[in-house]
Amino acid sequence: MTMSPHEVQAYVLTYLESLDCQIMERSPAHVTVKLSPEADKALTNRPYYWGFVERTGAPAETMSFTFIFDPDSYQQAIEAVEAKAAQTSPAGTNGATNGNTPSEPPKDTILGRYFGITPSLPQLGPGRILREDVVYGSRRLQQIFGAAREGGAFVNLFEQAAQRQLRATAPAVYEPWLGVCFKVEFACDLKREELHFLGISLRSGEIIEKFGTKLNRRDLSPRLAENMHVQTAKVSLSDAGAALESHLTNRLQKLDYSWAEKAQERLDLELDVLDTYYEAVLREDMPEVESTENLTSGTETGHSDRTTPVPLRPVIALTNAEPIGADVELAAEAALQIDTETDAEEEKAKQAVIDREAMKLQYETRRTEMIWQYEPKVKVTAISSGMFHLR
Repeated sequence: MTMSPHEVQAYVLTYLESLDCQIMERSPAHVTVKLSPEADKALTNRPYYWGFVERTGAPAETMSFTFIFDPDSYQQAIEAVEAKAAQTSPAGTNGATNGNTPSEPPKDTILGRYFGITPSLPQLGPGRILREDVVYGSRRLQQIFGAAREGGAFVNLFEQAAQRQLRATAPAVYEPWLGVCFKVEFACDLKREELHFLGISLRSGEIIEKFGTKLNRRDLSPRLAENMHVQTAKVSLSDAGAALESHLTNRLQKLDYSWAEKAQERLDLELDVLDTYYEAVLREDMPEVESTENLTSGTETGHSDRTTPVPLRPVIALTNAEPIGADVELAAEAALQIDTETDAEEEKAKQAVIDREAMKLQYETRRTEMIWQYEPKVKVTAISSGMFHLR
């Protein structure tokens, strides 16, 4: 799933307008906006500043942004404006020579009086307009998605009455409705999503599918209109939510799930191939080592079977020991060679055990990933809900 620059711009503008942000400049490629306090709290991550404002009651200064939705088009437009300005303004105007603007005289500052001319610092704070590219996948767009999801997870809206109702003697009566938008995901190695917006009356328990079409024809506002009366709910929110879940479950059970059977067949086939491959790999010729105890016992047995060809103590006592000493050296070299070969075999056996365990772990990981990818599943999530008081 992806979004075009036009769709991203439409979504961002809808979010900004819903939070009463001030649109200062707008084009097909960008928008310059001064954030409202609510949008500034959600997007700028300045908790200490807003904590100071709330504690002291100081006037809040919100930040301004230029959100660019099509960077290439925006850059071309900027270059066209600069080229047009360069053609219309003659060289040397207002003291400019060779296209260079004259430098302004330095301002008289406190630091300048004592330390001479100080370089001008960049403008910081709310007066500066920050520039950001807001395209699909950018961090700022993801932040706006999260803020919209968090702020619009639950709403409480009232249907606005006509003018004649405001002048009527008897108040109009509101009927409370609970509306929940469910997202249903049918997932295997493929994926499909559906949105189901259901509404239930908290007075009668009536359930309406496509509840959004019922709301689109009405003027809704978070403010309770004058000369209107809200009825008391007879169905609790927990019972209403359970009724909507049961209704959606019954509807999903009636669908065709042949896609799930085909997905299960593909999963079984992939698992058979995976099992066959790793069974062949694990059956390869490796040094068979049952346990470390066997290795130790085998090593001890090998050392006990070796016999010293020449007794050492009698050799030391003999005076004419030159030929016997040569035999001792040969025996020591043979013993050292046997020890080296035994150590090499032990290391090889230990490494074989480690490789076998690593291969088993890899096999289990691949099998788990395969099941997660191909196993058919249906996931239902409530993405938004609200109380709607309708006439």
